[in-house]
Amino acid sequence: MKIYKTKIKGLILIKTSKYFDNRGNFFEAFNQNIYSKVGIKNKFVQDNFSVSKKNVLRGLHYQKNKPQGKLVSVLKGEILDIAVDIRKNSNTFGKYQSFILSDKNFKQIWIPKNFAHGFLSLTSNTIVNYKCTDFYDPKDQNTIIWNDKDLKIRWPIKNPIISKKDKDGIFFKDL
Repeated sequence: MKIYKTKIKGLILIKTSKYFDNRGNFFEAFNQNIYSKVGIKNKFVQDNFSVSKKNVLRGLHYQKNKPQGKLVSVLKGEILDIAVDIRKNSNTFGKYQSFILSDKNFKQIWIPKNFAHGFLSLTSNTIVNYKCTDFYDPKDQNTIIWNDKDLKIRWPIKNPIISKKDKDGIFFKDL
């Protein structure tokens, strides 16, 4: 496993190891002892999976009262993953980082609490797993509009497939 620091404090990129033989392959997606040594000491209470068509954009989601830390992995396909720092007292408030995660590069991203998160599916039938540190509460789910002008996220698409809820997201300045 390799750990990469990012430009935003607390956001961690992880490259897992995958082992191949004549039967197929194996990789360890999470090991509490190893991950706690790199600062991920959170308890995970929920696993989410999404399956997305190519050009589906999900997000930018966040939880205001019950924020979730998320460990994001791609089991099949490829995504452009975006994490936006919405910690008001942070030096990087309003900044984002993007990562390519795929079933070929074996990378994961640890997104701490108080970040907005979204991703664009770059392949068909992409399967994403995110381990969460708090339970999902639909009453606490919030969305920042994906193409917010203040965030200036460089999405490689002009007309993604998005849900009505995500189309109706708020502007970052109204956060």
